[in-house]
Amino acid sequence: MCQHQPHCPPHEAADHDAARTVACHPEQGWSLLCNGVVVFEDTGELLPDGGIVVPHRPTDLPVR
Repeated sequence: MCQHQPHCPPHEAADHDAARTVACHPEQGWSLLCNGVVVFEDTGELLPDGGIVVPHRPTDLPVR
């Protein structure tokens, strides 16, 4: 999907969320990246192959 240079990381890469935003809908709480990943404001992600990344906010970490 990525048409620019340098190409963004594919959705399988560990840094896939570093891809450029191609559509942003803050009123709905999501953005589409050029590698096909949908990123939600709660930090969850929907991958183009149907996989998911569960929300991973830093506040979800246990307090030490």
